[in-house]
Amino acid sequence: MESTNKFESKPRDTYDLIVIGGGAAGMLAAGKAAESGAAVLLLERNDRLGRKLRITGKGRCNLTNNSPVSEIFDNIPTGGRFLHSALNGFSPRETMNFFESLGVPLKTERGNRVFPCSDNATDIVDALRGYLVKAGVTIRHGRAIGISAQRDRVTGVLASGGEIRCLSAILATGGISYPATGSTGDGYKMAADFGHTITPLRGSLVPLMAEPEVCGRMQGLTLKNIQLAAYDAGGKLVFKEFGELLFTHFGLSGPLALSASAHMRRFGVDKYHVLLDLKPALDEKKLDLRVLRDFMKYSNRDFANALGDLLNRLMIPLIIEKSGIPPGAKVHSISREQRLKLVMLLKALRIDIDGAMPVEEAIITSGGVDLRGINPKTMESKLVRGLFFAGEIIDADAYTGGFNLQIAWSTAYAAAQGAVAYAMQGQ
Repeated sequence: MESTNKFESKPRDTYDLIVIGGGAAGMLAAGKAAESGAAVLLLERNDRLGRKLRITGKGRCNLTNNSPVSEIFDNIPTGGRFLHSALNGFSPRETMNFFESLGVPLKTERGNRVFPCSDNATDIVDALRGYLVKAGVTIRHGRAIGISAQRDRVTGVLASGGEIRCLSAILATGGISYPATGSTGDGYKMAADFGHTITPLRGSLVPLMAEPEVCGRMQGLTLKNIQLAAYDAGGKLVFKEFGELLFTHFGLSGPLALSASAHMRRFGVDKYHVLLDLKPALDEKKLDLRVLRDFMKYSNRDFANALGDLLNRLMIPLIIEKSGIPPGAKVHSISREQRLKLVMLLKALRIDIDGAMPVEEAIITSGGVDLRGINPKTMESKLVRGLFFAGEIIDADAYTGGFNLQIAWSTAYAAAQGAVAYAMQGQ
């Protein structure tokens, strides 16, 4: 019986597709292409796959966002229009179905964030690795040095052990965030060698440097269920959300700071500040009544000793200082005007932002291969045939909540389909 596999006639020393990078996008792309019958080599420079994926979501792996595709676009400030075809081609629902089909039970949490029920990112990596093995992907650990081409068509990948011939290649090397996981920017050079423009690279979803002399005094303090509002130099609100914030020796971290950083895209040009509402569940009137009750309870104490029911001990010295009320003042002597000033401070504690931490500290890289040089339907290069892109390497990034990994899955699927179709033409 004649085989229907269109790839079987190929010489065994040539792959239909080489995927460079064994992260989220690379693993999905390699598996999907191999499922279609293509001979696929996955080349990963690390000694194991998915190193960055293992630490995402604090090791829990927020792998997508369980929202309609239309809402996903609202959370992609860079590259949303370009990703329209990819996200509709492999949506969050399809992502969830895919991982559940691999035997990974999923759950949806606050903000429609999707996690494995085990809260263990390793389960996602292990499922993907098993998927690769079952699909017949050849996995090789080694570093890609470059991509060879003839007559504007990909012919092979230059690796540390020599050239590996192929019909097509997918660059899924990630960005330059978390370089210890192998994201060192190699893919940008390979793309640039073919004439692709690389837009400026910077960190996104990154901790913020902010008044270290203030924040450092509260180092290690985590505030939960507060509200952070970020403003630019002109007083325009650029971000506002409830959540968790961590004070560090250099400034601010935690989910709220990371999310806010994605909206602060003009450091060096613009000056940002944030206002923290420490008691967002209470309006000013109700908070004043709460403070008044505490003042009545501790009316004979010094002011410095009357805030323990209201604030964490690490924050009390700062609030006292900014309130202008002498720490030794007896609570019963504090005026109504002083008390209202304290209330306003608790509702809008200002912290000036000095900048973002280096991109190496960022969760994702903003910037990358210019989208104008990529076909949005297939993720193929417009400059060289047979070269495709997937994941963080392209100039598209989103806010926190599983949106960036969804970009990785969707672009990987589109690139795999595009590479398979291209390889079929080369038979």
